[in-house]
Amino acid sequence: MKKFFLVTVLFFCFATGWAQPKSPSTIDEIIAIVGKEIIMKSELETEYANYAAQYSVMDNDNVEETKCTIFEHLVKQKLFMHQAELDSIVFTDQEVDSRVNYQINYWLSQVGGNTKMIEQAYNKSMDEIKKDMREVVRAQMIADRIQQDITVNVTITPSEVKRFFDRIPYDSLPTVEPSYEYGHIVKMPPVSEEEIAAIKTRLNDYRERVLRGEKFSMLARLYSDDPGSAGKGGELGFVERGTLYPEFEAVAFNLKSGEISQIVKTKAGYHIIQMIERRGESINVAHILLQPKPSVEEQVKAIESLDSIRNVIITEKMDFSKAALQFSDDLSKNSGGWVVNSYNNSYKFEKESIDASTFTTISKLIPGEYSQPVAYVNEDGKMAYRILYLKTKVAAHKPNLTEDYDLIKNAALEEKKVKTTNTWILNKVKITNIKINENYRNCPFISQWQIPE
Repeated sequence: MKKFFLVTVLFFCFATGWAQPKSPSTIDEIIAIVGKEIIMKSELETEYANYAAQYSVMDNDNVEETKCTIFEHLVKQKLFMHQAELDSIVFTDQEVDSRVNYQINYWLSQVGGNTKMIEQAYNKSMDEIKKDMREVVRAQMIADRIQQDITVNVTITPSEVKRFFDRIPYDSLPTVEPSYEYGHIVKMPPVSEEEIAAIKTRLNDYRERVLRGEKFSMLARLYSDDPGSAGKGGELGFVERGTLYPEFEAVAFNLKSGEISQIVKTKAGYHIIQMIERRGESINVAHILLQPKPSVEEQVKAIESLDSIRNVIITEKMDFSKAALQFSDDLSKNSGGWVVNSYNNSYKFEKESIDASTFTTISKLIPGEYSQPVAYVNEDGKMAYRILYLKTKVAAHKPNLTEDYDLIKNAALEEKKVKTTNTWILNKVKITNIKINENYRNCPFISQWQIPE
């Protein structure tokens, strides 16, 4: 279990490109050759230093065991890269940059869009961080691709799932956190043409003010309705095509440096866009977003409508999914009104994957109960109201094949894929030129893999 945890942590470190500068005093040397790939002592020491710093590892905390696990991971990664060269598997710079930008954007989402916080953590500029990440991310993408090819045909049967579960001692089973399945019926209050006209007037005014010399970034901080970028002066950071709304990209990619667009309409609302910098097919732009708001009268109508719908459902004992299809303004009505967990693409949510306001509401319901109408902001940031329906609530428990079959099946399938990959590695080692520095041959995996001296 400890080794599994460490490998998981190392995967995160490698995949995210957590890199520290080498110490000037480090005497570097080759410690392994895998095909045409090499592993330097500095790679091993840097990855160990990263792991130790992140998880406060003390000097006496099984240093050799940890380094061997890291070394094993590095050799596996080089073996995958060697295979990728044989199979002519390559990733373009654009594909790599897209993955890097995705990771950077994820980090930013975790720190409220605070770029400086990330730069301070790395003690580097954002451009330097991205540059350091590129080759690490490329290597991980190649490793992922090779492993996918190895395990693409791996499947698992119900009897294999049962055998996997039956051999786990009860005391070793982890506790499954409480989970919820819920749906909603949504009402979107309409926005008046007068409100839309007022929004456009404001945006045109901001555009004119910038053209007269005011800073776009200051106006974005003061007035933009985009919480993710307003604090950064509206700046979105470098993105590739296909990342943003199509209407937004169609305009943004045609702007010149410093140019400000006319008003652009997307699902999120109305924007003006300023080009900051373009690098090939990557752009960094800033925008000011204004979202039209429904009037108070329309909001009241939406609440009253939901009250009526709730009463009809309860008094007529109407099926929730039929009610969602008939009354909801949300696309989820086409799938029964159920809310999908974007983290695992299922209908089950643990507390951590439910936003705070939603959890506050559903945690007070019992299965089969409907909430009162509550305010709601949809994925496009638009104001709405909804009633929530709690379908199931499963308390914390030890996993079982009835309630947690999918969870157990995924774990069993993952174990089978790992075994398949390990078998591939053992076979590949026999036909690949692998040399290990004699000072690094004490790791258990070297004898297990039968790597020749």
